[in-house]
Amino acid sequence: MCTALSFKTKDTYFGRNLDYDFSYGEKIVIVPRTYPFPFRNGKRLENHLAIMGVAHVDRNYPLYYDAINDAGLGMAGLNFVGNAFYHKKSKTKTNVASFELIPYILLQAKSVKEATSLLEKIEVTDEAYSELFPPSALHWLISDLEESIVLEVQKDGIHIYPNPYGVLTNNPPFLEQINSLNLYYGLSSKDPENTLAPTLSKKKFYSRGLGTIGLPGDLTSSSRFVRAVFARFHSVSPTDESRSIHQYFHIMGMVEQVRGLCEVKEGEYEYTIYTSCYNLSKGLCYLKTYYGGIEKPISFENKEYWLK
Repeated sequence: MCTALSFKTKDTYFGRNLDYDFSYGEKIVIVPRTYPFPFRNGKRLENHLAIMGVAHVDRNYPLYYDAINDAGLGMAGLNFVGNAFYHKKSKTKTNVASFELIPYILLQAKSVKEATSLLEKIEVTDEAYSELFPPSALHWLISDLEESIVLEVQKDGIHIYPNPYGVLTNNPPFLEQINSLNLYYGLSSKDPENTLAPTLSKKKFYSRGLGTIGLPGDLTSSSRFVRAVFARFHSVSPTDESRSIHQYFHIMGMVEQVRGLCEVKEGEYEYTIYTSCYNLSKGLCYLKTYYGGIEKPISFENKEYWLK
């Protein structure tokens, strides 16, 4: 299970929690603008936008979990098991395997609008990267400096939804997630009005935070969605880089997985392996791992991370 977030102070930030029970040895990888990038459909991009993100690298190929490009567009794939459905190759559309969808979009699109235009012309196929890496059931959050969308590929085709909430988790499908927010419209960062006994309205409350009674605190994807939306819309942060970054990580901390709380099988637990945070406005990447602090920012100019 995972959570992705787009968040804005002065600059726009984007990233995700990766929640899983084991790591593939993921690391930050940059594809520079001049790197010839191949696709399974035979297309090869020689000149393109640069992308930077967290990936597992196999035989010098980056399998991206999340990434941004140097035009300020970000994309993250999150588990969508039981609902994602990839199709066979099309004879009329451009075929793109699910594992190469992030680079396909980010190498070419500078905005959500351009990404949408590309998505409308493709078929997301069920082709596996290899026998060891079959297709992962995913849906995606795509964000630029001003707006976000959700991409879901299901049996009836590709669905692209505007996402003014700037949050994505896992199941159920996105439209069901946002419909469930109706149950929480009474949540507030302020103390509630006493409508139970209005004549006693001046009586002191026993605690602060009573406006958040009903905010779900469990680990399910539906509850994490509500918590992240509430935190994002009520967040108050200074706009400088350092405090904006820390505010972002505090929001993501509200939905992180603590090791030991979610047992997937005996002795094995899902936990937040890493949290990524990208400054879309400046092209910077911050990474925080479960056992580490926030690492120094990485930019597109850091050649030691370039794919060669």
